[in-house]
Amino acid sequence: MPADFFPKTAKRRLACALLLIALSLVAAALWYYRAIPILWYWHAIPGEAPQALRLSEYRVTLEARPIADIDNISSLTYNGETDTLFSTRNRPPQIVELSREGEILRRIPVAGVEDLEGISHAGGRLFVLIDERRQQIYRVSLEADTRAIDVTDAPRLGLNVLPSGNLGFEGVTWDKVSQRLYVAKEKTPRVFKIDGLAQLMEGRAAHLQIDEWQPQPPFWHFLRDLSSLSRHEKSGHLFVLSDESRLLAEYNASDELVGFMPLWRGFHGLTANVPQAEGVAIGRDDTVYLISEPNLFYRFERRKKAASRKARREYDEPSQHFPGEEHD
Repeated sequence: MPADFFPKTAKRRLACALLLIALSLVAAALWYYRAIPILWYWHAIPGEAPQALRLSEYRVTLEARPIADIDNISSLTYNGETDTLFSTRNRPPQIVELSREGEILRRIPVAGVEDLEGISHAGGRLFVLIDERRQQIYRVSLEADTRAIDVTDAPRLGLNVLPSGNLGFEGVTWDKVSQRLYVAKEKTPRVFKIDGLAQLMEGRAAHLQIDEWQPQPPFWHFLRDLSSLSRHEKSGHLFVLSDESRLLAEYNASDELVGFMPLWRGFHGLTANVPQAEGVAIGRDDTVYLISEPNLFYRFERRKKAASRKARREYDEPSQHFPGEEHD
């Protein structure tokens, strides 16, 4: 028997053990981020789905801009009548109106809530709010000069069907066409659709119906959680945001997956991962806006518009490059 038999065997065993550990870590990462099903669905999605936003063509034009003097900001909705965005802050509870550049226009303190996590514009001056911990849905009115609100006596609907403290209902979006409300369960991702809510809150005769939305494929195939929803009025498509998966998915009016946008470094022009995506909204020109806790603002636009914006910015700003220096 050779004198170095045992040392070589030990080295082989060590190498096999290290390889097994490495493969286990890779498998765990693939499972955690749902990478394999994401790649599968990415390949299977039609390249030109009717009316889809074609998220693959979007590029970031405003990346991780800090929203000044605020934190704990989450959720996002677009108000086409004011051409502004609205978000929420849970400590202290506030509604925050933002410009399309991510600048704070006003803060509206909200009394009577415990954990303000979601907001959706419902047309005109009406908005829908969600208190995640209490699992309450409120309808409120915001005028141009509103400086504070109290929801204690506001019309509301309780959804204590899945009580789970701070992991309850978080995302919310209002479909102005069908007058339907969608609310998202954060963990063990689920979305519920509520019909008849507008009539009920207005004191009219209503047939309240609450059903679970059943998309294809199911969320759990590739999303670890749900943090925000946004209904696109022109197409009727529903956009679903996942913080843990760092992914924005688009479903058509037939509840089929037609596109998604990875929020990972290197994709769509991002120089870093979106750390904690908590809110998404679609503007009237199909611009995609994102909010990431604690206070980061993102804007994504289609490639042609993004290139045009970059060209205008480079024309307006003095060049910072020296002759002969390479630059984009």
